[in-house]
Amino acid sequence: MTLALRHAALLTAFAATGVAAQDSMHGTRRASAPEKPQWEFAVTAYPTQVRDGEDSTSAIAVADRGALHPEARYGYESIGARSAFVGWTFSGGESVTWQLTPLLGGAWGALRAFVPGVEFSAAWKRLDFYIEAEFVRDKEAAENNYNYAWSELGFQAFDWLRIGAAGQRTRAYGGEREFQRGPFVQATFGPATLGAFWFNPGSKAQVIVASIGVKF
Repeated sequence: MTLALRHAALLTAFAATGVAAQDSMHGTRRASAPEKPQWEFAVTAYPTQVRDGEDSTSAIAVADRGALHPEARYGYESIGARSAFVGWTFSGGESVTWQLTPLLGGAWGALRAFVPGVEFSAAWKRLDFYIEAEFVRDKEAAENNYNYAWSELGFQAFDWLRIGAAGQRTRAYGGEREFQRGPFVQATFGPATLGAFWFNPGSKAQVIVASIGVKF
């Protein structure tokens, strides 16, 4: 089976697993809505396959209580890096809802950097948009500073199924392409969400990012 066919099969398999979603918070990084006063948590792993490159797995853990939003990451800014953030979520809207979370944090391990960032989401009916961006200020060499961004434009096809297009600007994979783009699919059942993001489909720089997440 070709690489493209394997990726297509993976997307189809994830889409087929979904059942009814519960409190899905689509298009956000939060584990719970800002108005909930109790602690809630979410952990997501991102196994990543890079064509002709180094495969890796990154992970993100969040803890939310009201508007407070701490977040920890592994292998996100670069392979082997660790980072931690704290943010505060502002939200509003009725027909169009939105959430904005400014973040302050830092990275250590494979990368030592001060990392301010922001997460923003907006939703209207079955459509949603999400973007997270950060500025990585390397403490060792200014020429290594860069802006990272991940964005999603999603459509809630069913209560359990979200599809759309994603894009990111990253240096984590190496190669010539800093900008990656492609389709994604997410299936939610109960507290768990499975997803797949297929960047640069059909090219020599294909990247497939799976996501396996749970909230509790």
